[in-house]
Amino acid sequence: MKVWIDQDLCTGDGLCEEIAPDVFTLLDDGLAYVREKDKIFAAAKGNAQGAEGMANFADNLMDAVIESAEECPGECIFIEP
Repeated sequence: MKVWIDQDLCTGDGLCEEIAPDVFTLLDDGLAYVREKDKIFAAAKGNAQGAEGMANFADNLMDAVIESAEECPGECIFIEP
């Protein structure tokens, strides 16, 4: 499975990082980004972001990623097959 964040909708609340820190991170701009191990999908880190920057995540993280998407006040987390 893959996940991405629409930074235009992100409120910077940080719930996603709190729930699934292996998949989400907040950067200095106050917005959340997806991560895949040490790679952060953010233009500021030289990588694609948004729908172009999808991170793979392990099956054992599925519940945490779904909870992050459901709890996100900006409704900006998208999970793809």
